[in-house]
Amino acid sequence: MVTRLHPPTVDDVILIDDVVDQRQQGRNSAYFERIRTPWKMRIRNYIRACGNPEVLVPWADAVKFKTRFLTLYNSPKLNSVQKPVLEKLRERTLQMCPACGEDGTPNTLDHYLPKNSFPDFSITAVNLSPMCDKCQGKKLEKVLSNDGERLFLHPYFDEFLDQQVINLRIGEPYSAPESMELYPSEALSQELQELVFRHITSLGINIRYYHFFREQYTHLLGSAADIRDAGLEMRQQLVLFRNKARRKSVNSWGHIFYESVLANEELILHLETAELPELEAWAQAYKEEAFAERRGAV
Repeated sequence: MVTRLHPPTVDDVILIDDVVDQRQQGRNSAYFERIRTPWKMRIRNYIRACGNPEVLVPWADAVKFKTRFLTLYNSPKLNSVQKPVLEKLRERTLQMCPACGEDGTPNTLDHYLPKNSFPDFSITAVNLSPMCDKCQGKKLEKVLSNDGERLFLHPYFDEFLDQQVINLRIGEPYSAPESMELYPSEALSQELQELVFRHITSLGINIRYYHFFREQYTHLLGSAADIRDAGLEMRQQLVLFRNKARRKSVNSWGHIFYESVLANEELILHLETAELPELEAWAQAYKEEAFAERRGAV
């Protein structure tokens, strides 16, 4: 659902020195030279605070002249020192969105602290991470709740993302579950559970996961029938499915699904013993529901 990423191998403080040095002959050279030291201090504070907007506030001197900073990000010159950094960050190597865990290559770079409010972090590598279009559209410029709490997990600094942070609860009846719920792992502290809840709520992950869940559950019923027909052991096969999904991430949508199934003894018993003739009807109902939703969105 959310994935921790290795921080970029860029010294963001040195990058600022290099950027300012390149501006020595430019029309804004005096401005960038004047802010060189406080700008580098801002970067150090960002790293020290792990990008937390509860601690970091916009810098008036940067916001006033934000176009000068945004140009560094939006229109880097061919020989600029930041251009290869940005290109490296834009490499399409991930096969899932680190913000939500949905399969697919993220199409955009997200500024964890938005560049319009924090233009001085617009080319800071640890403030930039891949994100899918849906998450980007939900996140926009938001950083804090109405109570002043940060809304989003940080893929580079939140080390606890190495463990599974979201669980799934599957509702009955198991022949065709009427509900599913994503909730923060109870292994986390209360503070982290609340942060994870704000993250999945703010990005609308519950609603998006529901469609994946319906289709995945259809596949589960079909797989259960195949496992029984082949005389295989149900739990053992489900563990294999779970482990395959875990290779992508413990917080991938598939891993969360199968981990929930394996933790539910009543559901496994249903898969082992219940009649499964309702599979075709369930699949058809799902297709009709998905089709209706697509038509409604047009």
